Amino acid sequence: MMGKHAQTRILAYSTPLVLNGVLLVFVAAVTLTGDKALGRMAAETLIRVVLVVGLWIFVGNSGVVSFGHAGYMAIGAYCSAWLTLKPQMKSLFLPDLPSWLAQAEWSVLPAAIASGLLAAFVALISGATILRLSGIAASIATFAFLAIVNTVYSNWEGVTGATSSLVGLPRYVDQWVALGWAAAAIIAANLYANSASGLALRATREDEAAASASGINMYRHRLLSLVVSGFFTGVSGALLGHSIGVLNPDSFYLGITFISLAMLVVGGIGSLSGAVVGVLSLSVMIEALVRFEQGISVGETQLALPSGAQEILIGIVMILVLILRPSGLMAGKELRMPRFAPRSPDYKTSNN
Repeated sequence: MMGKHAQTRILAYSTPLVLNGVLLVFVAAVTLTGDKALGRMAAETLIRVVLVVGLWIFVGNSGVVSFGHAGYMAIGAYCSAWLTLKPQMKSLFLPDLPSWLAQAEWSVLPAAIASGLLAAFVALISGATILRLSGIAASIATFAFLAIVNTVYSNWEGVTGATSSLVGLPRYVDQWVALGWAAAAIIAANLYANSASGLALRATREDEAAASASGINMYRHRLLSLVVSGFFTGVSGALLGHSIGVLNPDSFYLGITFISLAMLVVGGIGSLSGAVVGVLSLSVMIEALVRFEQGISVGETQLALPSGAQEILIGIVMILVLILRPSGLMAGKELRMPRFAPRSPDYKTSNN
């Protein structure tokens, strides 16, 4: 008969099945409507899932709030652009690219993987310095990293196009492509969280001194989680670029930083399910408010929210969630398959 510990381990690994099932139902429902605008919303939502799940791999397990992940997203987005844009476009808009990169024309999947690997490498280099700090000092250092990346990409005109929008990226990312990457990110996040490194890292989150006294190398585990996190964050940047077909450094700065952290906090920073639920709930709310701002018809009456109401209402909802559910919507709990407890061998005997 299976032991309780083994059952718990199996249930822990069932979380990706449940979450990916929810996302599959979401995408199928949107696709069946035939609404192209909803299809774009679904693709954007799933790209945010890749981003926020990537963010959770580091923040949720380490407890260190990072303001710098949009920097890894920018690195991934521009790397994919360098690899997939046609050479003629690169010679026109990015004249200072090295010749081997200027002539490169990769297919989209290898480019997305390479983008994630480059972001992971930069995470390794930056994290080697930043993660020697702890607490608020580490969080401020991550924001400094974001500012550095934004400044470089906003001024490196011959390589990134600077503040001029870089156009011409192949738009291949729809809701199904984004779903595939979201599923991969969720599976990887769950595997890491239940690995020896993930468990050790959460121990340092709960009690840093006790974990250190137990011989846990906090620096090494934090760095590993940041590298894994950086990979999926970089991939999310590549997906975003190939979803809208345009890149601009300001797309990867304060706006995306705060909305991703808001989704993580609203859903619940303590669980992977919280990260996914936070993205879905806020994304659906944003889409509904955008449509209300554009106006909806009720009979002969046209109803519309005033301009800017979207940001105000989202802020109010976030405040209410934090007041009523300080630990987020999921309160640190995971969505799992139901536990089916086996009957005792003498069950029939006792009921005869």
